[in-house]
Amino acid sequence: MPAKITAAAPQQKKKHGFLFEIKKNWVLYLMTVPGILFFLVFSYIPMGGLVMAFQNFNLVKGIFGSEFGGLNNFKFLFADGTRQTVLKVIGNTLYLNILFIFFSTLASVALAIIFNEVRNKHVKKVTQTLSILPYFVSWAVIALFLEGFLKADGGMLSTFLAQHGMNISFYSDPGPWRLILVIMRIWQGAGYGAIVYIATITGMDPGIYEAAEIDGASRWQQIIHLTLPMLKSTIVLMTLFSVGRIFYGDFGMIYGLVQDNSMLFSTTDVIDTYVYRMLRQLNNYGMSTAVGLIQSVLGFVFVYFANNLARRFEPDSAIF
Repeated sequence: MPAKITAAAPQQKKKHGFLFEIKKNWVLYLMTVPGILFFLVFSYIPMGGLVMAFQNFNLVKGIFGSEFGGLNNFKFLFADGTRQTVLKVIGNTLYLNILFIFFSTLASVALAIIFNEVRNKHVKKVTQTLSILPYFVSWAVIALFLEGFLKADGGMLSTFLAQHGMNISFYSDPGPWRLILVIMRIWQGAGYGAIVYIATITGMDPGIYEAAEIDGASRWQQIIHLTLPMLKSTIVLMTLFSVGRIFYGDFGMIYGLVQDNSMLFSTTDVIDTYVYRMLRQLNNYGMSTAVGLIQSVLGFVFVYFANNLARRFEPDSAIF
């Protein structure tokens, strides 16, 4: 008689708890501790201070002793006397950050493609290093160099323009400063931002380019039809990260370059510099916290809607 063939019972996976997972991969979890502590100390614990936005905060009485003021700080921000200034500051923050995101992304992607096309390894290393160096230079130092170019008395660029009939007083004319800030942002951050795109290009299958080259595609056609489409997901993801801070002006850059020059505030004053000036000059902690809370809420709203758009058109790039 033929032997009976019995199907082997499927092996059930053993369920292990959280403590087993920690014990098994404790080294990996240990590596996350510095990052967790960083966000805990600098992002989550300070959120308790948001209560000051709803208080008539007194520095002597502290958070627990100050009187509750409800929405008074928010009402004062949008009162007739301050509404125009606050709306102008919010508008400047949005407009400048949109310019920063667009042109910085464009410059970073362009640099990454250019570095990828350089065939000489030594030239590639030197150019990449030189493009990243400005990221590590302090804005205070950059401000001194910029003053040497732009100051009315003896500035290199001001003198050159004056010799050609264009007398521009950069530190009293707010008009050119949006362009100046965008240029400085690109110069300082494009090389550093290109690192992510270079890594993405490096991870692409070289066989695709070899096949395209065999089919007669030029380098330019390979960039347009292969490199850029494969970079799309990374570009969308990095843009989403940038949108999360669209209501946060680059305080170090803007305050470092503009300082307290009130003649330039109409085009350069952003939420961060406005809050800092309010805190330093008026000692109004409650109102400063109210502005910061508005800043955070609006940033979250922008991220939420931008992520929904990304999920609809590029699902792989959505954050959640």
